[in-house]
Amino acid sequence: MFDDRTLLITGGTGSFGNAVLRRFLDSGLREIRIFSRDEKKQDDMRKLYSSSRIKFYLGDVRDEGSVAAAMRGVDYCFHAAALKQVPSCEFHPMQAVRTNVLGTENVLAAAIAAGVQRVVCLSTDKAVYPINAMGISKAMMEKVMVASSRNLSTTQTVICGTRYGNVMASRGSVIPLFVDQILANRPITITDGSMTRFMMTLEDAVELVLYAFNNGGNGDIFVQKAPAATVDTLVAALKDLLNQADHEVRVIGTRHGEKLYESLLSREERAVADDMGEYFRVPPDGRDLNYDKFIDQGEARLSQSEEYNSHNTHRLDVEEMKALLRKLPLIQKVLKGEPISEDAYA
Repeated sequence: MFDDRTLLITGGTGSFGNAVLRRFLDSGLREIRIFSRDEKKQDDMRKLYSSSRIKFYLGDVRDEGSVAAAMRGVDYCFHAAALKQVPSCEFHPMQAVRTNVLGTENVLAAAIAAGVQRVVCLSTDKAVYPINAMGISKAMMEKVMVASSRNLSTTQTVICGTRYGNVMASRGSVIPLFVDQILANRPITITDGSMTRFMMTLEDAVELVLYAFNNGGNGDIFVQKAPAATVDTLVAALKDLLNQADHEVRVIGTRHGEKLYESLLSREERAVADDMGEYFRVPPDGRDLNYDKFIDQGEARLSQSEEYNSHNTHRLDVEEMKALLRKLPLIQKVLKGEPISEDAYA
């Protein structure tokens, strides 16, 4: 499907954009467009990949004009641009709205106008039962995605979405922080050892997006089944791998907007979701606003369903966590005693 096509990645200078580039640089894609507002990262990527098939578009999803210009002639779009840091969004919630909600509306409107064939929007587990500004804005992003996908059956554009948890070893996440603290002989600072989080690699995230790309219909949201671990298990696994069994751990308390556990499917979504094996597919509610028509929406299943969260999924033990950590380039470099370069991060 990708041969001789043009792919646009919004927020393409981030972890996901780099992973997609590594995956598709030798594919049959005619052109890969990287759209972001970070000119420094674009310049770094230009030098790193040095490929004439990669085109860079400087702009912001908040700016309709720059999005529309980048979208012309595009066949497929992966929409990854977002504000993702929970604490910063708590202090600046309207910035999260402008990027995650209004920016998504701009991207989807431009894609439909340009006749883009398929758009996959990337969301987060924090959009399920959200309690923080980032999660609320991503939940609204999903609603914008589903609403935009309505009545598109007569056009060539298909809009669907994915939802996944924290990507292991991504910039700003806890694994690089804990590794830095261990290597610098500083205390490991944890918020709450009993917190659970889904454990997904960047490759998992890319595979999920590709699965949605190949299998999604308008308004579908795809979720990958993923294991989880407590913060205590993660810390114990890192200390064991790095031979630092006695390293000090300091509890500093939860940050702004943090939850004890995250959910990938709400109870209501679980009741109507299709089990695809390694993935769940959440179809859109296909009803219109004429509620006098009875359509079975799975009420019987709802009464027997529970949400799918990081407390009730498979819980990794220390050995399983260590095996997952060994797959990360960051951990591989640390174990070999090599300097940590930019490409070590997810």
